[in-house]
Amino acid sequence: MDDATSSKKRGIWIEKYRPKSLSEIVGQRAITSRLEGYVEKKDLPHLLFSGPAGVGKTTSSVAIAQEIYGGDWRENFLELNASDERGIDVVRNRIKNFARSAFGNYEYKIIFLDEADSLTKDAQSALRRTMEQFSHNTRFILSCNYSNRIIDPIQSRCAVFRFPPLSDEAISKKVREIAEEENIKITDGGLNAIIYVSQGDMRKAINSLQAASIMDEEVEEDNVYKTAASAKPEDIKNMVERALDGDFIEARGMLNIMLTEGGISGGDIIDQLYRSVWEFQIDNENAVVMIDRIGEADYRISEGANERIQLEALLAAISMKK
Repeated sequence: MDDATSSKKRGIWIEKYRPKSLSEIVGQRAITSRLEGYVEKKDLPHLLFSGPAGVGKTTSSVAIAQEIYGGDWRENFLELNASDERGIDVVRNRIKNFARSAFGNYEYKIIFLDEADSLTKDAQSALRRTMEQFSHNTRFILSCNYSNRIIDPIQSRCAVFRFPPLSDEAISKKVREIAEEENIKITDGGLNAIIYVSQGDMRKAINSLQAASIMDEEVEEDNVYKTAASAKPEDIKNMVERALDGDFIEARGMLNIMLTEGGISGGDIIDQLYRSVWEFQIDNENAVVMIDRIGEADYRISEGANERIQLEALLAAISMKK
């Protein structure tokens, strides 16, 4: 790779290609068009963004600030991550101090609280009072994965926007644009692999593209799965089909290869198993039983159980069911 090409590939692409305005955000036009109405009128309510990772919640918040404040947006926009600062002190200190200083050339400043569902209940109660106290000069944008973890008094004070996972078309369009900009060749198989591993997460899709492009000048299917530490869908399918045929030993061997040679986590395999259930030639009753078994294994792994034992037990249950 020559110096010019090497220099072009440096940097973090998710930041390099982060949209600077609401109109540039792909796949969420139904939401961004409503947000543009608030920005145009300069009449912003408190906002609550909920949805999975990588679908545009943080990007929308930053874009709102950039469009309202222009070059002054950094001085008028405070971003905090609630998962790092979960307690009541962050509300009493950092948020209140910034809110008290929210005076100047603009009617209000914006506080963006990412992963707000990580705040303790006491911290959320304190935040509710702060939102009331400083509503004249501060607007809050809260972002979370699960809106049901936000207390009702906060939800009732916000305009709620629920961001869905991005469509395959939106991911494909953005990935092709970046590949063309970076002068990278990407095969159809490589693009489909990126869509598969990203699961509607634009951040993951862009990171997968960048990682795969470093391995080779052409982004191919194999490189995407290797860099994303994800199993190929056909490998998952073959493993389960061996178990369905009653060949537990063969299925167990394939699982071992995924865990040891592929470096794939048990949680990721569980997720891929769930996504593949309806692709197997089994009746609805057995599919329901399989989903129940997958859910049980997923819960146990999330609670700290040994992932290899749980996955082998899952394959054994599938083999015995046959």
